Amino acid sequence: MAADPREGRIVIVGASLAGLRAAEKLREEGFTGSLTVIGDEPHPPYDRPPLSKQVLFGKVPADSTGLPMRRDPKAEWRLGVRATGLDMLGKRVLLADGEAVPYDRVLIATGTRARPWPNPEEAALDGVITLRTSDDAALLAQRLAAGPRRVLVIGGGFTGSEIASACREHGLAVTLCERGPAPLVGALGGTLAKLAAAMQRNNGVDLRCDINVTRLRGNGQFTGADLSDGSHVDADVCIVAMGAIRNVEWLADSGLAAGPRGIACDAGCRAFNMYGIVTDNVFVAGDVSRFPHPLFDYQLLSLEHWHNAVEQAEVAAHNMISPEPLRRPHLAVPTFWSSQFGLNIKSVGVPTYSDQVVIAQGSLEARRLAMVYGYRGRVTAAVTVDMAKSLEYYQRLIETGAPFPPPVGASDRPMAAELPMPSDVPDPSRLYHGPSVALTGHLPDRRLTLAPPIA
Repeated sequence: MAADPREGRIVIVGASLAGLRAAEKLREEGFTGSLTVIGDEPHPPYDRPPLSKQVLFGKVPADSTGLPMRRDPKAEWRLGVRATGLDMLGKRVLLADGEAVPYDRVLIATGTRARPWPNPEEAALDGVITLRTSDDAALLAQRLAAGPRRVLVIGGGFTGSEIASACREHGLAVTLCERGPAPLVGALGGTLAKLAAAMQRNNGVDLRCDINVTRLRGNGQFTGADLSDGSHVDADVCIVAMGAIRNVEWLADSGLAAGPRGIACDAGCRAFNMYGIVTDNVFVAGDVSRFPHPLFDYQLLSLEHWHNAVEQAEVAAHNMISPEPLRRPHLAVPTFWSSQFGLNIKSVGVPTYSDQVVIAQGSLEARRLAMVYGYRGRVTAAVTVDMAKSLEYYQRLIETGAPFPPPVGASDRPMAAELPMPSDVPDPSRLYHGPSVALTGHLPDRRLTLAPPIA
């Protein structure tokens, strides 16, 4: 590494939101060395949330979701080429075209990709689509505009639910199949998931829960699916919304602590190696990372959220070019939002890190509410439905470790009128969709017994 941390060679692997914001932050804070950004897609950085929202609703074309550059990072952009390895000893990023890019420091921001349908032959049927890239969104928007007789969505997470909402707005018949008891249950727990299920059914979605899709049928062209209850769904388009896979395979021989749940790093975004030793010149940011958070017992969190990608990328960039005493931790409280069936759902904290919930404002019946989550007597998350202005208040409760249930003054009803109830967070392995915030340690109240009791 150069003597001055603001000089030398920095390589960013991943040319999406986190990669772009990190590149901008490096220049903003005075980095004057060479900067290379590597991305496997041929497109410049673009915004992904609009793909399952505005693009499918026909409000904007898929190729118009490019991310604005807040400043020119003066980087060499290596787009359309995949990273295949990281040589930490030689300090090189290996590329699929045979080249190797040297670095003094490297930021890994390779994100995630859509989890495909597990049967390759069935996944290859024309009409079976995943939604992750702008090309995926363009194809899906084209198929929906063609007016299919029915759309099958496999997976009831946020992406699957937003797609079902888009289909109904198009006036299309849609069936959504979820292996768990309700849509969004993996992210929000059982109580709010009941509202999500009612919301879908009231808007004309053929919702099938506690069911498996056992086979996709077709002869070149997708024609329908068999379900585990013996029934069959005839459809022209199948959208596989079964969560994401973190892009870590290219790091298999790197010696980093990289696995299916992402790359482990410290609160300063420095990657751990496979022996749990923090590295000096490898940093991680965005969806591919998992990092400790003091508000959640220092468990390693994996987040698939826009806000986290920006915040963590900027912390990583700052730390890459700062002497150790000036480095800072990534302590942002997770937030996310979703718009579906005319409702605006926003969250702060980690709803899956909970054992109880209480409706602090509004009601399920009114479909306008604030639900607060707690664990061991402390507020850990809040979710609002068409009540987003309340979220800032609940964020302060989370940040200060406020007691659960929320204190008097946090509710628009007498506290005795609404008693805490179990948050009913399911085992993610039971779901087609996974949580958008994954605790990569233990789930509350699901700790494994590591040794038999002593007699």
